[in-house]
Amino acid sequence: MVRSRNYTQSSCLQMFAFSRQAAATQGISRAAEVFQMTLQLLKDEARRRQKRSVPVAELLSMEEVELIANLSGCPPAFQPASCPKGGDSEKYRTISGVCNNRNNPLWGAASTVLARWLPAEYEDGESQPKGWNTGHQYSGFQLPAVREVSNSIMQSSGQITLEDEAYSQLLVDWGQYIDHDISFTPQSTSKAAFLEGLDCLHMCENSDPCFPIQIPPHDKLFGSKSCLPFFRSSPACLSGPAHTLQAQMLQRQQINLITSFLDASTVYGHSVDLENALRNLSSSEGLLAVNSKYTDHGGHPYLPFVSLTPSACIQQPSTGPRERVECFLAGDSRVNEILPLAALHTLWVREHNRIATRLKQLNAHWSSETTYQETRKIIGALHQIITMRDYIPKILGKEAFDQTIGPYEGYDETINPSVSNVFATAAFRFGHATISAQMRRLNESFQEHPHFSSLSLHQTFFSPWRIIREGGLDPILRGLLGRPAARLNQQHLMTEELTEKLVVLNIPEALDLAALNLQRGRDHGLPGYNDWRVFCGYDRVESKADLRAVVRDRALVEKLMDLYGHPNNIDVWLAGLVEDLLPGARTGPLFACLIGKQMKMLREGDRFWWEKPGVFSSRQRQELQRHSLSRVFCDSSGVTEVPLDPFTLGTYPEDFLLCSSVPSLDLNAWKEEPEKDVSDLDSAERHV
Repeated sequence: MVRSRNYTQSSCLQMFAFSRQAAATQGISRAAEVFQMTLQLLKDEARRRQKRSVPVAELLSMEEVELIANLSGCPPAFQPASCPKGGDSEKYRTISGVCNNRNNPLWGAASTVLARWLPAEYEDGESQPKGWNTGHQYSGFQLPAVREVSNSIMQSSGQITLEDEAYSQLLVDWGQYIDHDISFTPQSTSKAAFLEGLDCLHMCENSDPCFPIQIPPHDKLFGSKSCLPFFRSSPACLSGPAHTLQAQMLQRQQINLITSFLDASTVYGHSVDLENALRNLSSSEGLLAVNSKYTDHGGHPYLPFVSLTPSACIQQPSTGPRERVECFLAGDSRVNEILPLAALHTLWVREHNRIATRLKQLNAHWSSETTYQETRKIIGALHQIITMRDYIPKILGKEAFDQTIGPYEGYDETINPSVSNVFATAAFRFGHATISAQMRRLNESFQEHPHFSSLSLHQTFFSPWRIIREGGLDPILRGLLGRPAARLNQQHLMTEELTEKLVVLNIPEALDLAALNLQRGRDHGLPGYNDWRVFCGYDRVESKADLRAVVRDRALVEKLMDLYGHPNNIDVWLAGLVEDLLPGARTGPLFACLIGKQMKMLREGDRFWWEKPGVFSSRQRQELQRHSLSRVFCDSSGVTEVPLDPFTLGTYPEDFLLCSSVPSLDLNAWKEEPEKDVSDLDSAERHV
């Protein structure tokens, strides 16, 4: 094709003009949607004129694509030009993660693209999700509807969720909490189809950003509906080094709104504005803000409420406007999704304030800012230690951990720590299959609480009032320590609480988490099962017999083959779940590979990783290693007895210790001698 420059440039100007002002004021996500829709409109017009599909690369030059991105409101692809050196830039990470890597400042930073370990697989090669076009085939078969997969695979009648014989419920909830520290892909900011203008909640056709979940005939729960609403993830603006921009131009990418680093952004946020909203800026101790209205029975504070009220959180029945309990405000906006998540968020805010207060006592000469940053550094290190030392080895198993991660060998500036699309959208969602149908609340003897009974899972969604009015954190935290996690079961992969009663605040009906996960993977164009097996160095699975070698349950293999036709087609999230677990692990080989690879990159590619020489002194590292999540429970809640390893399931009272017997962090390792004033030194010398 001979490209018409005049046609291209004039059309670009016309097509983005109508929305340029809105894009500039509604942030990167909205700008990216304008950018992507402009490209799509240009492609549609070119196809109409030429009677064939025209790839973006054939239609536009790189310079023209960058122009469209810029005029859509996207920030420049190349920024910042340089990173500061010396001073605090050597000691403290930026809140956005920018300049962690000095040579590649956007690696791991907030609001940059999720990394692609394999190219996206879209039906038009560029942006249409897998399953977008009726009749499109993969390996000779159409992909099954995701709700049909959920109905057929996720549950089998008469089967129940197994209890984990080794690990506590905390293993599951820490996984969710730490996932929210490293990845968050925002949904489209628009809730209506861009071209038709119809509300995505009330249409069953595919039209960006609407990608509704189709309901199969005779669906036992949603049979009266044709579809469930689903919003595509926001596309990404162009960002990063020049050599990656061509790939971003050719295929739709998704954003990680938060930093990829294990940096406790759940506590501190990922932007300067959010960080400031979370701080008590009038405090000389560098404290975080807490709730001004409520504390628990022991005087421990709760998280502050969001400032925009009334908020969307569910309210206690039969309470009026004056008794409202608003949504909690935290470093991550998903804090209110489920009560254990809110409890862990609250615990770490308390821990920050406890440590900051003590550091200020030890170092009266420190400014509020120094005290805050030093405390933030400690809290971030504890998140890293608890995750990599205590959590990840239990998930991968010792053998896979040693093979994929191994001992720390130092910072490597050539490693890109950005969270990958397949990790965020599939592999680290393995934990959804181990979520219990109940949230246990226990008393001081780790028995069912006499006043605050255990709750069905759906009763814990977006209900911060239950923390304020039903006993605070302590009964919930004891439930995490004292009850077993759910064990993945090939005959019953997910509780009905999640496949039939999931609550999402912007959608006024129950949803199916399994269907959402599968649809999200297709929305992101994740390649199928075999492509990821090859990526991890495993043989392809080409037949039913091959599949039986990695999935022990014969009936499950039959269902998978009936639905998908070929192992190539199995959605990677589902494929990773159904593989037989590795010895001593809570994942199969594929997810062990993908999770292990990501965790190693997060560790080796972080200039501020706690083990890196110079980040902490040797004595400080020694103290950090002594600390544990059990000790955090002791120091920042009313729980007085804990197991030494809180992720290991114990029997009360024989496997529990009084908090006085649990090693604690000696903050004297952070005590500094204040620098003496020069005038004082001169005066002292004159008197000698």
